[in-house]
Amino acid sequence: MNKLFFLLILICCFTADGQVLRKRTTLLMGGRFDISISAKDSLTAEENINEVIAEITRIENLISDWKPDSQVSQVNQNAGIKPVKVDREVFELTQRAIKFSEITNGGFDISFAAMDRIWKFDGSMTEMPSAEAIQKSVEKVGYKNIVLDSAQSTIFLKLKGMKIGFGALGEGYATDKCRAMMIKKGIPAGIINGSGDMSTWGKQPNGQDWKIGITNPFKPEKLLAKVALKEGAVTTSGSYEKFVVFNGKRYSHIINPATGYPATGLCSVTIFGPNAETANGLSTSMMVLGQKESLILLQKFPDYSCVMITDKGKVIKSKNFSYNL
Repeated sequence: MNKLFFLLILICCFTADGQVLRKRTTLLMGGRFDISISAKDSLTAEENINEVIAEITRIENLISDWKPDSQVSQVNQNAGIKPVKVDREVFELTQRAIKFSEITNGGFDISFAAMDRIWKFDGSMTEMPSAEAIQKSVEKVGYKNIVLDSAQSTIFLKLKGMKIGFGALGEGYATDKCRAMMIKKGIPAGIINGSGDMSTWGKQPNGQDWKIGITNPFKPEKLLAKVALKEGAVTTSGSYEKFVVFNGKRYSHIINPATGYPATGLCSVTIFGPNAETANGLSTSMMVLGQKESLILLQKFPDYSCVMITDKGKVIKSKNFSYNL
């Protein structure tokens, strides 16, 4: 599920307490990563940015289903054939993804990678796919057909042609891992933004909290909110630019893996909480589930809050959302 994000990092570069800030942008995991590190000097900051990039690359080489030699690709290539032994890290990430699939009743599904791409959002579609084609497009999707063996650390996909993918969790997982690595090293502050999935810690060199601006997709010249973050995470999933309209109804490019039909009702969901992996899973799921079910789901995650924007531009906040809009 592709994500469209509306997050701006508002960074002040004035220094305090001898800290300096360095920022680098690079392409990793199929998307853009913006990495900002605050440290005692420029060399230390740049060296730690290099370590962050190396860690994200390591994770990408483990879980990217578009890299044929990754462990996830090996699992997919052996679908319907045999279990594949994977690193414990990959196994546990898969476990957590399946739990998300269960708690959302398939609104989130790690096996969505097997979905046929029958919907086109490039302007070429003139009519909806048939109900039969839509049903067929998801016949290889189904997290219940994933078999995990904890003792052997293996993953087995029961159906030939079945695939798993971490496009809806991977960036958040990577930013969390890198934040933990930097904190363990004693790096005082930073922000790692993987295609709109952000993990932050500490304060800016000027002593202020990190400032995250959320842009209203219907009014891009205005900020919907400006949020101060210390150690936390924020992710956004959205569909504002990629959609089709049939019979007056708007269908987004985010597809419900349980039905094969595009999500409707919401054009963006932004989640705040302590962990970017969880926030990432929530924002993706909630785009599919819609307003009512999303707010019910979020009650199971009391440390997380959200702001949603409907297709008609209405702004909806969870009860525990504490930022001014």
